[in-house]
This record gives sequence, C-alpha cells and structure tokens, in this order.
Amino acid sequence: MFYPGFYFDRTMILLLPAIIIAFWAQSKVSSTYKKYRTVRTMNGYTGENVARMILDAAGLYDVPVLETRGELTDHYDPTSRVIRLSSDIYHGSSIAAAGIAAHEVGHAIQHKEAYKPLVLRTSIATAVNFSSQASIIIFMIGLLFSIPMLINIGIIFFTVAVIYQLITLPVEFNASKRALTILENRNILYGNEINGAKSVLSAAAMTYVAAALMSISQLIRLIAISNRNND
Repeated sequence: MFYPGFYFDRTMILLLPAIIIAFWAQSKVSSTYKKYRTVRTMNGYTGENVARMILDAAGLYDVPVLETRGELTDHYDPTSRVIRLSSDIYHGSSIAAAGIAAHEVGHAIQHKEAYKPLVLRTSIATAVNFSSQASIIIFMIGLLFSIPMLINIGIIFFTVAVIYQLITLPVEFNASKRALTILENRNILYGNEINGAKSVLSAAAMTYVAAALMSISQLIRLIAISNRNND
C-alpha cells in the first residue's frame, strides 16, 4: 500500500531485494501458520479463551474479544479498545490460535501501559493514511510537469509512511515477546508448544520487516528518480 510500482524503469532494480524478501516472508508465515493451526494444545483452550484469560489477568475486563471474518485478520483496535480474532483463531484450540490471540492481547497491554511506540503509531495513523495515498500522486504530478516543489512534497509525504512502518517494528516485536512470556508463565502452553508459538509469531514478524524494507527501498527509488530528473 505504501510502495506501488507506478513507474517502470531501471530504478525498479532497487525494489527487487525487498520484493524477494516480501515473497519469502509471506510464504513463511503461510506455511508456519498452516503447520501449527492443526496442532492442538494440551490445555485445549480456544483463542478466545486465551485472550480472555490474559486480558482479565491484566485487569482489562472491559476489553471485549470479538470474532471477525477472514483469515489472519486478527488485530487489536486501540480506538475502540477491542480485540478482533478471525474465526479460526477465535474458535481454534491450536498452538497458532493461542500464540496469535496472546499477541493481540499484548497490544492491549501496550495500550494500557502507554507503550510509547504504540502511542506514537496510533497518533500518526490518520496522517499516514492520507500521506501514503497522496505521496505518489503528488510526486507523479511534480515529475510530469517538472515541479520540484511537488516532487519534494511527495517524497516528504512518503517518508511519513516509511516512519510508520519503522515504528511498527518495535510494536509488533514487543507484543510477541509479551505474548510468549505470558503463555509460558501462566502455563497456557508447555514445552514445545512455546517453540511452536514462537515460530508462528516470528514468521508473522518477518512480514513487518519485509514491509519496512519495501517502503525504504521505494523511498530510495523516489529520491533516485528525483535526482535523475534534476540532472
């Protein structure tokens, strides 16, 4: 969403490493999820059970856990203060379900504790939604009509989107770390089950790394196109 291939030229080569990593990361998360979605936990808790237990233990009794459509559409909404789990995770009693549910609760706990990267990410989300959509349009108009100011504005707007992707990394890694610690300390998962949950969350984290790399690569590409246009 932040890195459309709007313009094919030799600078596209700058995106190739990030594209390869993105495909690998998506394949990794898909295969890892499919593997652990079929492995039932010893306790047999559903994703909803896991989320509710951890939320209550953290004093977040007022944060509901709701079912949502789609696959891997699980998320915590800081605006509405609600956790939404996809059907497989909500009803599932697999290692993947427990890990993903705990990860989303990790975000809710971050919110409760005012975890700075999450607060910052939430505060700029609206600006990012606008800037990420407008950046390429403004950049292209500036490029087509040779207006350096618009080209620079487009690059600045896109930089905001890149910053958002970078802020997302500590938010996601921290939520996963919290999740794994809670799952083990509260005996929700045991032994190799923890390793399985770690594999699922680590694979998911790589998709955020890939997205950040893609955004950075696209920003470098925009700057390269701008510099070439000025020559």
